[in-house]
Amino acid sequence: MRASRAAAAVLLSAVVLAGCGSGGGGTSAGPAAGTSSGGGTTASGPAQPSPGPSSGATGAQPAPGKPSGPPAGSSAPGSPVSPGPSSAGERLLTVTRSGGIAGRTSTLLIKGDGSWTRLDGQARPAGSGKLPPERLARLRTALGQADFAHLPKVPKGGATVFDGFRYAFVHEGHEVAAGQESLTPALRSALDELPPFEAE
Repeated sequence: MRASRAAAAVLLSAVVLAGCGSGGGGTSAGPAAGTSSGGGTTASGPAQPSPGPSSGATGAQPAPGKPSGPPAGSSAPGSPVSPGPSSAGERLLTVTRSGGIAGRTSTLLIKGDGSWTRLDGQARPAGSGKLPPERLARLRTALGQADFAHLPKVPKGGATVFDGFRYAFVHEGHEVAAGQESLTPALRSALDELPPFEAE
C-alpha cells in the first residue's frame, strides 16, 4: 500500500514538471535584464544623446558672403581723421572792451588770416576789414609774448583808473580779463595792432 502511494506521488510530480516546461501556458525564464544572449551587458535605460561641442569651441562663423569687418559707416581703428579748418579761418583773438567815460562795449573778432569783424554792445556787426600782413605778424608776436597759458585770468597791478577801460581777451582757449591799469606790456602791444574798437 505504501509502495503504491509513493509511486502515485512520483507520477504526479512528473506530470506537474512536464506541464511547467511546456510552451502552452507557462512562462519561460528569459535572460536576465540588462544582458544579451551573447553574454555581454546592454544599457537598461534610453539611449543617451551624443555630446555637443566642447566648451572651448569657437563661436558661430559668419555666413558666407557677409563681411566680418566693422559695420558700414564706422571708422576702423587707426584710420585717419579728417583735418579741421585751416589756421587762416580759425579765430586768432577775441577782445571785448567795456567801460570808459561813455560806458560803451564793443568786441573785435580777429581770424588767422587777419580778417576782422567789429561788434557793438548788442553783438551786431559794426564794421569789418583785414589787417595788413606786417601788422598781423606783429600781433602774432605780441600774443606769443603775452603767454596766455600762464597769465592769471584776472591780472592785478597798477593804480586804479576811474572811468578806465576793461578788456577781456580770448586766445587759444585761454581767457584773461584786466583793467587798463593791469595790462602787461605784451597785452598792450597786442592792442596796438588791433583795428579801432569804434568806427572812426
